[in-house]
Amino acid sequence: MTYQTLRVERRGGVGWILFNRPDRRNAMNNAMRDELRDAWTELGEDPAVRVIVNGGLGRDFQTGADVKELASDGIGMERYRESVQKWDLGFTSWFLGIDKPVIAAVNGICAGGGLHFVADADIVLAASDASFTDPHVSVGQASTIEMIGLMRKMPAEAVLRMALVGRYERMSAARAYELGMVSEVVDPPERLHDAAQELAEKIARNSPAAMRATKRALWGALEHGLTDACKAGAAELVGLWGHPDQAEGPAAFAEKREPRWKVD
Repeated sequence: MTYQTLRVERRGGVGWILFNRPDRRNAMNNAMRDELRDAWTELGEDPAVRVIVNGGLGRDFQTGADVKELASDGIGMERYRESVQKWDLGFTSWFLGIDKPVIAAVNGICAGGGLHFVADADIVLAASDASFTDPHVSVGQASTIEMIGLMRKMPAEAVLRMALVGRYERMSAARAYELGMVSEVVDPPERLHDAAQELAEKIARNSPAAMRATKRALWGALEHGLTDACKAGAAELVGLWGHPDQAEGPAAFAEKREPRWKVD
């Protein structure tokens, strides 16, 4: 496909979705919302892609909804309202049920709706000069879905502080690491995409089927109590039994070679 607001690439077994509106600090307009659904679906359905990395081109990662578009034409705000009311968050990997590993590589500013992509990623890397802020309440909007998602990654008080202070405070990458929002801070910042590719290549060496089952089980646990989550996880475990990768993994280990995983 041809994308106007994104750059979609394949680097070996790693697919990349890069926000590509650097002149607007990668703010998300209606076109980007539509293209994100297509991009996640395209890479999610490509058997050659084992891991997806989400990043930003230019100086910033993602600065949320394009407020100028919302304020100027009336259509943008109406489409945004309608999509939320219909519970259609098809621009996010979480809503679309992407069960491949997803890495977010955050550079520069991640603000507002950009926090969706941090909350939804399995692993988050941040450049050492990255920062995070949630200006929703500062522009008269409630801060809800993104911040609820972040509560699975970090303490509730830190999330509430970000949501209630709004645009008047930014969280540094170092502080985000301390709080568990990100798992690695990359320095110098220019190495961010290289570091994300390196991590993705390590992950891509594992069984695609096993990783999908693992992701479904662990994310599914957030929807259940402990016992129900463990039962659902057990179903994923049993469901993988008999898959060719279960025999290939031990065989490759014993023969001291790279495994030849089945491509579903």
